[in-house]
Amino acid sequence: MDDAFNALFDPASVAVIGASDNPNKVGGRPIHYMRAFGYAGDILPVNPGRDVIQGLPAHASLADLVARGKTPEAAIIAVSGDATLEQVRLCADAGVKAAVIMASGFAETGARGRERQQELVRIAHSGGMRLVGPNAQGTANFASGAVLNFSTMFMEVAPQDGPIAIVSQSGAASVMPYALLRQAGHGVRYLVATGNDADLDACAIAAALAADAAVRLILVYLESISNPDGLARAAATARARGASIVAIKAGNSARGAQAAASHTGALVGNDAAIDAFLAAHGIWRARDIGELVRAVPLYLQDHAPGSGRTVVMSHSGAVGVMAADLAERHALPLAELHADTLLALEAILPGFGTASNPLDMTAALLGQGDMFPRVLDALGADPQADMVMVGIPVAGPGYDVEALARDAAAFSAGSRKPLVASAPQHSVREIFARHGVPTFVTEADAVAALAQYAGHRRLAARPVPLSDRPASQPPGGRGLQDEARSLALLGEAGVPVVPYRLCATAGEAVAAFRELRGAGAGAVVVKGCADAVPHKSEHGLVHLRLASAQDVARAADDCLGTLRSLGVEAPRVVVARMIKGLHEFALGVSVDPALGPVVMIGEGGTLLELRKDIVTLLAPFDVADVKAACARLRIAPLFAGYRDVPALDLDALASAAVALGDWALRHRTAVRSVDINPLMVMAAGEGVMAVDAVVQLEG
Repeated sequence: MDDAFNALFDPASVAVIGASDNPNKVGGRPIHYMRAFGYAGDILPVNPGRDVIQGLPAHASLADLVARGKTPEAAIIAVSGDATLEQVRLCADAGVKAAVIMASGFAETGARGRERQQELVRIAHSGGMRLVGPNAQGTANFASGAVLNFSTMFMEVAPQDGPIAIVSQSGAASVMPYALLRQAGHGVRYLVATGNDADLDACAIAAALAADAAVRLILVYLESISNPDGLARAAATARARGASIVAIKAGNSARGAQAAASHTGALVGNDAAIDAFLAAHGIWRARDIGELVRAVPLYLQDHAPGSGRTVVMSHSGAVGVMAADLAERHALPLAELHADTLLALEAILPGFGTASNPLDMTAALLGQGDMFPRVLDALGADPQADMVMVGIPVAGPGYDVEALARDAAAFSAGSRKPLVASAPQHSVREIFARHGVPTFVTEADAVAALAQYAGHRRLAARPVPLSDRPASQPPGGRGLQDEARSLALLGEAGVPVVPYRLCATAGEAVAAFRELRGAGAGAVVVKGCADAVPHKSEHGLVHLRLASAQDVARAADDCLGTLRSLGVEAPRVVVARMIKGLHEFALGVSVDPALGPVVMIGEGGTLLELRKDIVTLLAPFDVADVKAACARLRIAPLFAGYRDVPALDLDALASAAVALGDWALRHRTAVRSVDINPLMVMAAGEGVMAVDAVVQLEG
């Protein structure tokens, strides 16, 4: 960590400006916490109205401290918003390295508050000081006792050092997972609530905390990702030493102006860009606080989940069936046990048990104490069994729960395979947890935790794509481009496009028809072409399957007349070959201002927005990434062929997507969105072809 982070998390001295003798006030709680939680540095209360605060000598002002040679390394500024600016100035002039600003009334209140916030940062930086906040609940390091934080939670739920860090832009969203973790017996080393993120934001702080070798898991809550580079650094630092990041990104928004003109913008929006960004950097995106903390015991246990192939076992057939259903819902594969394993299990289980997966041990478990460890031994020898879920729906007199827990823990430790248990009875969970077995109330939570852990490990194992595509001369033009210009740009990008001609009169259209027919085309399509009318079919500007000069002339005249009626000054038409593919796909780009180009791939046609069978990728990516993403589409079986329909050319589709992503990445500051719909996909080996497109440039 650099000086500012050291000053926040392990300072030699902390001034509390606006200190209170009342530990239940904002200016009093940090003093109480630091004294209670073992902080060994100097606590320097600043309040002109008191001589002693919570048993410590109080100082009239920061200047008084400096005059006595006690310049603090860090400061908590717990005064009103109006007084905050002056205190920041005094701290910066005095050489304070970092300050936590707890006051509100800044950017969260509007434009004037934002200006005041920018002034805070400018003044702090002028003296080399860094800020957390304003509107921040604060920072805490429970290893050093440096709790520069006013949350009431630590009054109610005592801290304990541990291998987890929590970083949040929200105060409440920082202490909710803290409470759940502590109540489950897990220690937390760092807890940070950054507020408005004016200077040291949540992403930068996560990157700093990721460097602590004692931290195995970082939980992050974000409402905006204003510093994606910082979050990428956090992910890279954590992954380099085997730590993990799980994040909630709350709030979804689509760029309204883009969505109005771009199908891709409407479908992708900001949220899909965030999904793609987090996945690209090996960060698991949790959808709620429960998912944020659910798999924590597995992360801390750190056993390898292999390919995630899971064995479900219980002494209840119903639990096994329900768990199998849940596994399928979470795309968690059940292990296909080896024949030797099945033979060994059949020798152990009673005749009415089930030796397949899910594994039913039946109520015979009650009277055969050696059954459970013998079953586990058989599973441990099977290379197909990567993970184990044990369901214990009921246990009471006659069940040696202590032995079950001990055997489960020994199996997991010896095999280094993840094992979880589910049990509705608190007494059972307590025993398993005491033996270090990740334990859940329901089989649904147990299966979900395994699926998350295995999925996250696979995600983190993928190499992070690196952009080596240099920026090039941006395409000329601004705003929406007409179809001819859009197809030309895509052709330059390396996306195969339909042969076409741009025509201003019916006569030119007929000449184009004859030229294209001479080049081997059968029928042609005639479409109106104007950047002001991107959605042509809505205005009757698309004429298909034209096979005569007379039909082409009539269609061209009709399109030119319609465009004039819509106010287009220089109407033109596109005449293009009529292409028939095996299936219509859509390919598009939406360039997120912070995260970069997100490429969308999905089933095309007029029902694209209704079906929404799409996947997204953050550029850059490669052909293998595209194929893996396309496997998640509902229509994925078509790629291998379906009934009498031959296999589709997935290789060509993937190559076109990579070319489009690379082009958008090179021109990310100039391109806003791309819509290709339809992209005709032919039979395997026959390629793809874009037959309609709209490119939107910035401006």
